Amino acid sequence: MKAISYRSYGGPEVLEYGERPEPKVGPDTVLIRVKAAAVNPVDWKTRAGYLDPFLDAVFPVIPGWDVSGVVERTGPAVTEFQPGDEVIGYVREDFLSRGTCAEYVAAPIRTLARKPRNLSFTQAAGIPLAGLTAYQTLTRALKAGEGDTVLVHAAAGGVGSMAVQLARHMGARVIGTASERNHAYLSALGAEPTTYGEGLADRVRALAPNGVDAVFDLVGGDALTASPELLAPGGRLASIADPAVLGLGGHYVFVRPDPDDLQDLTDLAERGALGVEVAEVFPLPKTADAHRLSMEGHVRGKIAITVD
Repeated sequence: MKAISYRSYGGPEVLEYGERPEPKVGPDTVLIRVKAAAVNPVDWKTRAGYLDPFLDAVFPVIPGWDVSGVVERTGPAVTEFQPGDEVIGYVREDFLSRGTCAEYVAAPIRTLARKPRNLSFTQAAGIPLAGLTAYQTLTRALKAGEGDTVLVHAAAGGVGSMAVQLARHMGARVIGTASERNHAYLSALGAEPTTYGEGLADRVRALAPNGVDAVFDLVGGDALTASPELLAPGGRLASIADPAVLGLGGHYVFVRPDPDDLQDLTDLAERGALGVEVAEVFPLPKTADAHRLSMEGHVRGKIAITVD
């Protein structure tokens, strides 16, 4: 099969396009014919070796954890899916090796759910990692709900835009930080936009004089350290970007595969409560360029990889 892979950690230049063996299909695994994948910041951080203390790498590594595609073959223990089923997945295993930037990926069933019927494969590939991150943080760490005011830092990005939509669906008021060029986009999602950077605390207080009930941090650093003083009494704080949140009394969240959560996201997408903004689409051989774009930051929505 054709795939992107890298033989050692490094920059985008280590990514190679070429032939790799088709993956074997284990008992609890399905073989997916990949239609699209998505690029997330964790992909280039993983490629650079930042996750080496936590995940063994079996080189050459095929990058990518997000996928949408069609089930080609099922393992002998699989009853949940059949060949021809359209699926999405957050295909993260306990090691780095067989990712989703390939013509085929072997995916454990614990990582999969049915693809939303109303979304294209390219749009659907943007849901798993970003959607699960937003969903698990809002429901478990922040326990957001009806009547809450939720502040989302970096609300126009992949996770942020999902968080805005999900929090609004939960009945929360959402304040989102973003550059001014993305304010109209956030307003269309149902958030009240404000500019990040110097003076952020004063701008948030002007919108929520009594404080916010929850802060969802996606950037860390100054945005995170300014967040506790913006909380109302009993307010909750969570970050996916900076473990320093633990020292501030908040929660540090690392997303995990969960087929029930992923199916909930599919259901929400089919009901029109969750959409996907695709910023740019790259063919599989141009995955290195997709990584470069992600590394620049400030991407609105998702970056997609299509596999022909």
